[in-house]
Amino acid sequence: MRADDLREVTAVEFLREMERDRAEYDVVVLALVGGAVQAMLHGLARTWKGHTKRPVVVTGYVGVVYEKLADGLLLRHGADLVLANSRHDAERFRAVYEGVGADASSVVETALPFLGGKPYEKKGQDDKDDPYTVVFAAQPSVPDTAADRTYLLRRLAEHARLHPDREVLLKLRSKPGEHTTHIEELPYQKLAQRLPGGLPANCRLVYGHMGEVLDRTDLLVTVSSTAALEALHRRIPTVILTDLGVREALGNHHFTGSGCLASWDQLDSGHQPVTDEKWVARQGVAADGAYETAFDAARERIATLLESAELPPLQPYYTPVTAPGYLPRILARHHLGPDGAPLPGAPVSDKEPGRVRRIVRRVARGAYRHGVQRVAPVIRRMGEL
Repeated sequence: MRADDLREVTAVEFLREMERDRAEYDVVVLALVGGAVQAMLHGLARTWKGHTKRPVVVTGYVGVVYEKLADGLLLRHGADLVLANSRHDAERFRAVYEGVGADASSVVETALPFLGGKPYEKKGQDDKDDPYTVVFAAQPSVPDTAADRTYLLRRLAEHARLHPDREVLLKLRSKPGEHTTHIEELPYQKLAQRLPGGLPANCRLVYGHMGEVLDRTDLLVTVSSTAALEALHRRIPTVILTDLGVREALGNHHFTGSGCLASWDQLDSGHQPVTDEKWVARQGVAADGAYETAFDAARERIATLLESAELPPLQPYYTPVTAPGYLPRILARHHLGPDGAPLPGAPVSDKEPGRVRRIVRRVARGAYRHGVQRVAPVIRRMGEL
């Protein structure tokens, strides 16, 4: 599906359009970080005050939710629908809302939205034309030290040497210099150049779409990447590494009970993971083939709300009464006051200033990326001398 119109606007511009053209929209999807969602909910609540016919507001918490559960959820409270990625998440989301005395009826169970691809077909490990392929899915910030990342890279190379009949791939998120959401301080490409002995002939770096790499994958290995859920959805054997421990900081604690936890030593010895089907069924990966109906509940809820004669006002849990020391600064980041109204001097819609803002933003992002990727590592190395 292609959008009819794509524009980058400020929060105030967005709210003014929602006020001016409220009747033109059926659904508003707030696909933003938590603080921005909260700001828009308060801004929309003020913008639509007194109007019972308004768009249905939808938001969610996409991906593996293993940190900032309460904070992220409460910043999203107030939308008509808060989409949960799985039965497991839906139960946790409702528990958080009910635990603080907030309405939990907005939580709707769905499934992870990025899953797809053909089911895995097992092949022989001695097929020279189509070798058994092991893929390690790297992450930009997990683990976050050079020692740990070098360790994983070394073990990957050792696995390839121990199994010369296998093709061993290191799947990287992006090529050096490519723009990504998460900035990678210690790219595996550079670590591979310093690896003693280098990578063996049957071990190489690959880029591109994860789904295309999974098309030829026989064993997916990672620390905690969401690529594991993509693989499980397609029933590809999947291992979550325990070499560096099972820790919240790594995110692999999310997979306890999955049957996927194992170490490189076990993999080197021929270990094959056996996934726990009950765990998979609760995680929104729809490995049972029911993915096509996973979003029916959300569609029905939206349809019911659209047919309603009137909708209640948006009522986020955070208010100047419940969070007087937290909410105002969240709203202020988006040039909104405690009541959701634009602050004096807030940016307004204007083509030329908008172009200038975009140029300044690009320059700022470039400077930030340069500082993180170039300057910070140098300073860190100097500190280790």
